[in-house]
Amino acid sequence: MLVLLGFAMIAVFMVLIMTKKLTPVLALIIVPTVFGLFAGAGLGIGPMVLDSMKSMTSTAALLMFAIIYFGLMIDVGLFDPLVRFILRKLGNDPAKVVLGTAILAAAVSLDGDGSTTFILTTAAMLPVYLRLKMSPVVLTCVAGLANGTMNILPWGGPTARAASALKISVSDVFVPMIPSLVAGLVIVFVFAWLLGLQERNRLRTVAPEIWAEDGQFDGGAGAGAAGGTGRLGRFGSGRKVTGPAGGAPAAGGGSAVAVLERTEDLVDERDSAMADTALDPNRKTLRPQLFWFNLGLTVAVMVTLVANIIPLPFVFMVGAAVALLVNFPKVKDQSAQLIAHAPSIVAVVSMVMAAAVLTGVLNGTGMVKAMSEWLVAIIPADMGPFMAVITGVLSIPMTFFMSNDAFYFGVLPVLSETAAHYGVGAADMARASITGQPFHLQSPLVPAILLLVSLAKVDLGDHHKKVLWRTAVISLVMLGVGVLTGAIGIG
Repeated sequence: MLVLLGFAMIAVFMVLIMTKKLTPVLALIIVPTVFGLFAGAGLGIGPMVLDSMKSMTSTAALLMFAIIYFGLMIDVGLFDPLVRFILRKLGNDPAKVVLGTAILAAAVSLDGDGSTTFILTTAAMLPVYLRLKMSPVVLTCVAGLANGTMNILPWGGPTARAASALKISVSDVFVPMIPSLVAGLVIVFVFAWLLGLQERNRLRTVAPEIWAEDGQFDGGAGAGAAGGTGRLGRFGSGRKVTGPAGGAPAAGGGSAVAVLERTEDLVDERDSAMADTALDPNRKTLRPQLFWFNLGLTVAVMVTLVANIIPLPFVFMVGAAVALLVNFPKVKDQSAQLIAHAPSIVAVVSMVMAAAVLTGVLNGTGMVKAMSEWLVAIIPADMGPFMAVITGVLSIPMTFFMSNDAFYFGVLPVLSETAAHYGVGAADMARASITGQPFHLQSPLVPAILLLVSLAKVDLGDHHKKVLWRTAVISLVMLGVGVLTGAIGIG
């Protein structure tokens, strides 16, 4: 009976959140409560939930203060010089533009919010793609690859979910996976460069008017598509060409008039694309005079995080407090900053605390134990020691077809309890489970990816054709590196 109730509870939970009948927070509270009562928990369901909630408070604190810290760093302009540097160095070479897109998306992904990453990356890079007649699908592909790989950061969500579901420390999950994260980013940059080379070769055929006689690439025929002016010059020579009514020049360039364009004008044009976004160059929260302090503080926070000498929640609590105090000395401004990031905090922290109901009922009623014993009985004994690797492979399709909440709070605890019978630790299972995140982020169940393709005016099917097999490769590489480094053990 407990096995049937357990699987039925997980199924109902998944269906409700996948069909958007309930938000994840409500589903995490209501569904386990109902099934817990059916399982005979009675008034004991309260202590079950509170015991589970105690183990999640540190995770909630980590997410809260990490969101505040990185949101604050974006507000004060820590990442603005990087964005401007990338845009200045790209020139007109498609290969450099695509690689720059990957670097920018990875850097902005440090705040752990996919929607913010895609808004900023699209605002900065889409005008460049359109100006050079590059495919926006390449932009969405590279941005999706970078953000999906960075999504295993502790404050990104999945790692915290895995740690919460299995009641282990977030740092125990993430720190050993740093080599896998680095390997994943390397693959992302390789894919970005290769995609850029493909775009360069494609433009030779479809847009010969932007190639000089000596075979050098001349950016700038995409003005018509971008609604602005194009640029001409060997990888950013600083000249532009305009056609009739500001459109693209004719294929032969006969009607085009070349004029000089200063680099500053180009930067201003790109800055205007950032208006009303988190990178608005005129926002009141900018603190350029404190750039080096904020950079030093961020480096110190990241080094302390990797060294794992102080609990991660306390690191971000102190970091956020120092950053707020120095950048916004007035109490009124400090309060305004906290309020500005409140929506993101409430959405994430409430989800983590609500998850205590599901995990509390699963463990307190004995459902997890009963379900795991059933799985042990049907899984061949010789496959048991490889449960972590199996979980990593399963996480690729399962997190694509279901939400992270459904997988980490519904499926992972059962798999982990099963793996424990074969000597595979909960930390190994948690680490393996997050390797499918690059693939997961491309799912239509993820609102951020829908936002990305909408902003870039790209069909989701076209995006999937280009991105899915690449993300599968990245996920498998991360899983393989985890096994080779011992982060993902075999029982």
